[in-house]
Amino acid sequence: MSHRPQTIARAGRSRRGVLAQLLLLAGAVLMLLPFAWAALTALKTPAEAIAIPMKLLPAKPQWSHFAETFDQLPFARYYWNTAATTIVKTLAALLISSMAGYAFARVPFPGKSVLFVLVLSVLMVPAQVFLVPQYMLMKDWGWLNSLKAITVTGMFSAYGTFLLRQFFLSLPVELEEAAKIDGCRPPGIYWRIMLPLAKPGLVAFGIISALWSWNDFMWPLIVNSSPDKMTLAVGLATLQGQYTTNYPLLMAGMLLAIAPMILLFLLLQRQFVEGMTLSGLK
Repeated sequence: MSHRPQTIARAGRSRRGVLAQLLLLAGAVLMLLPFAWAALTALKTPAEAIAIPMKLLPAKPQWSHFAETFDQLPFARYYWNTAATTIVKTLAALLISSMAGYAFARVPFPGKSVLFVLVLSVLMVPAQVFLVPQYMLMKDWGWLNSLKAITVTGMFSAYGTFLLRQFFLSLPVELEEAAKIDGCRPPGIYWRIMLPLAKPGLVAFGIISALWSWNDFMWPLIVNSSPDKMTLAVGLATLQGQYTTNYPLLMAGMLLAIAPMILLFLLLQRQFVEGMTLSGLK
C-alpha cells in the first residue's frame, strides 16, 4: 500500500510530461507552417499561387523559380553585401560587447553602476529614434550609399553587453584569483581565460547578432539608394510590385535568403541553448 501514492505520483508526472511534449509539438508545427507554405508557394505557378479557392500542392513543381531569382535580381551581389556586413558587424559586436560585459562584471571602476544603467537605457528607446541622427552622421562623413554606413551602426549592442555581463558573472571568481597570483593582468585574464570559457555565451549572442544584421531592412533602405549596395532584405522587397506580385518568385528568393541563417542555427543550436541558459544563472 505504501508504494501506491508513489506510483500515482509517477503516473501523474508522466501524463504531464506527455501533455507538455504534445503542446511543444503543436507549437513546433505552428512555427513551421509559414515555412512550409512559402516552400509550396515557391513551387507553384503564379496563377496557382493566387487561385481561389487556395491550392495546397502545385500541379507540377516549378523549380525554375529559384534560378529565375538570380536572373531577376543581382542576387549574388546582394548575398555578398549581406554576408560581408553581417560578418563584420557580428565580429565587432562580439569583441566590443564582450569587453564591455567583462568590465561591468569583473573590473571595479568609479561610476560602474551608473554607466551600466545608461547602457541598459538604450534598450528602452525604440531603434527608430536613432535613425535621423545616425543618418545625419553618415551624411556628414560622406558614407551614404556605402557598406560602411550599413556596418558601423551595428558594431555595439547594449543587449550583447548585458547578456555577456550576466555570463561572466556566472563564471567562478577563483579562476581570476588564480590567474592574478600567476601574474596575469586583467587584459590577459579577459583574453586567455574568461573569453574561452564564455564560448557558449559568445555563440548565443553571435547567432542573435547575425540574425539581426542579416534581416535588417529599415536602416539599409534609408542609408542606401544604390542597387549595388543593397542587402538581401531590401533587394527582395523590389520583387513586390505595386499592383501585381510574382509570389512564387518572391517566396523562392525568401527561402534562398533565409537558408544560411537556418543552417547556422542548426549547426550551433546546442551552444545557443547552453549560452542562453547559463547567462540567466545570476
